[in-house]
Amino acid sequence: MMEFALDNIDLRILRLMQENARISNVDMAKQLEMAPSAVLERVKKLEQKQVIQHYTTSINPAAVGQRLLAFVFIRTSEAFDRGEMGAALAKIEEVQEVHIIAGEDCWLVKVRTADSAELMALMRNKFAKIPTIQSTKTTIVLETIKEQQKVVIPIIKK
Repeated sequence: MMEFALDNIDLRILRLMQENARISNVDMAKQLEMAPSAVLERVKKLEQKQVIQHYTTSINPAAVGQRLLAFVFIRTSEAFDRGEMGAALAKIEEVQEVHIIAGEDCWLVKVRTADSAELMALMRNKFAKIPTIQSTKTTIVLETIKEQQKVVIPIIKK
């Protein structure tokens, strides 16, 4: 597990950027009461340290026809995977998240498709081709109340 040494200014930068990744350096500097060059230098360091991993755009899945959300629990025939299973799952375009989990199943995968027919095709044409998959259990989401990628950024008390 990597450790990151972050101070209050770094955490405030992360909060601002997580709320609005398009915030300008000048606007951030105003809110932080810092010089824009100092803020830019800190952001670059956060990127270099892989604290900021990448910038993305959040797209409404329904707007692009991806109306079905499902979670697939996967049991494998290998007790301890060497990374092949995770890599194979991660290559599948419809797969949004891949997690190794504790319990009866070994993996939890989040997938999005247009509909149940496309989900079935995904299971038959892509998941079935991974030889170490022993069984799957799929849960289809009926309604999403909250879905986000934001993390809780702590406040350091002085």
